[in-house]
Amino acid sequence: MRCFLLLTILFACKTLTAQDSLDIKIGQMILIGFPKAEVDATVLEEVRKGKAGSIILFEKNIPKSGSAFIALKKIIWTYQQAAPIPLLVTIDQEGGRVNRLKDRYGFPRTITAWEMGRSDDSTRFYAEAIAATLAGLGINVNLAPCVDLGVNPSNTVIYGYGRAFSSHPDTVAKRAATFIRAHRNFNVLTVMKHFPGHGSSLADSHYGMADVTKTWTEAELLPYRSLIGQGLADAIMTAHIVNRQLDPKGLPGTLSSRMVDSLLRKQMNFNGVVFSDDMQMQAITRHYGLEEAIRLAIQAGVDILCFSNNIPDSEERTVDKVHRIIRSLVDRGVISEQRIDQSFRRILQLKRRLHPEIMPAAKTDIKMHNTADTVELDALRQEVKQLRSELKKLMMEEKKSTRRKKQK
Repeated sequence: MRCFLLLTILFACKTLTAQDSLDIKIGQMILIGFPKAEVDATVLEEVRKGKAGSIILFEKNIPKSGSAFIALKKIIWTYQQAAPIPLLVTIDQEGGRVNRLKDRYGFPRTITAWEMGRSDDSTRFYAEAIAATLAGLGINVNLAPCVDLGVNPSNTVIYGYGRAFSSHPDTVAKRAATFIRAHRNFNVLTVMKHFPGHGSSLADSHYGMADVTKTWTEAELLPYRSLIGQGLADAIMTAHIVNRQLDPKGLPGTLSSRMVDSLLRKQMNFNGVVFSDDMQMQAITRHYGLEEAIRLAIQAGVDILCFSNNIPDSEERTVDKVHRIIRSLVDRGVISEQRIDQSFRRILQLKRRLHPEIMPAAKTDIKMHNTADTVELDALRQEVKQLRSELKKLMMEEKKSTRRKKQK
């Protein structure tokens, strides 16, 4: 047993010294999609190198066969096994129209949040069915629930799709709490969206800028305040909406430090992981260059940047390109390494909830990556050297012991 433990520690140390610590931290901030219903060699290598700490699944990734469950589980397992730090495997499985795991592929039938919103029992039943399915597949993060208020019948992206539980903030908060607790029962994390409120918009941010300055009200923050206060906010996703009530400069939520850092973190006391909505949505790509969008999002306080490669007519963003941009921003002093450390610590803290067994290693990792108390790689290499020496002695002792037993 001691021999096995030393081998495990030795392997972990070798992994840590193989890559620059800053690259590891940056990789944890990147979420990517993959192109087909099979393991993609390029994405697998990016995961293996630690350049992406999270992946996202869409309907295109679901094998179209009678054994879709088993085939998809194998795909997810392959990516997960390759990761040096366990992956967040994410999906938008809200139910109804926003539903990747459809019943025609053999998965349980779902209904919209609006339909669930009619009763707590209905919400619990369907949320548990969703969570059990995700857990069985190895998907550990549901990019749901949608806690937007269904207040605008002209809103196509929220109201039109039935993605809101209700138009009343108290009902939304109550149903979302039930949805989240059902997922927690199956060890699946949830991501509330779209902060600070997309329900009153007249436009869809997938296709252009959505401005809610004239339609948004503070009632749209109430579900967030309630759920954060109850300790039910695992993570929160930003909206690419413009709201000059909250940011007079007109920066979309994902890129606004006033909305993310000042409002969400400081005023509403949310210290967890913030996900961006897809950085390839045209509300971002039509108005900001890739580097500028990445810079603003990180400076605003976003921890995980989503690049799904799933938006029509959107330029593909490779992991290498995104990773290189973030690294360059840090190397040039545009973004501080301390800011990267903040996101890295939040992400590891979230991952520990899914993988308690990585907690000791994660603690060591944080100490190593904290620029205020950096562990020099030379010291770590010396530790590896000592472990190798101890392992060698232990193996020799075991061989001698085996020989003695045979002689007897």
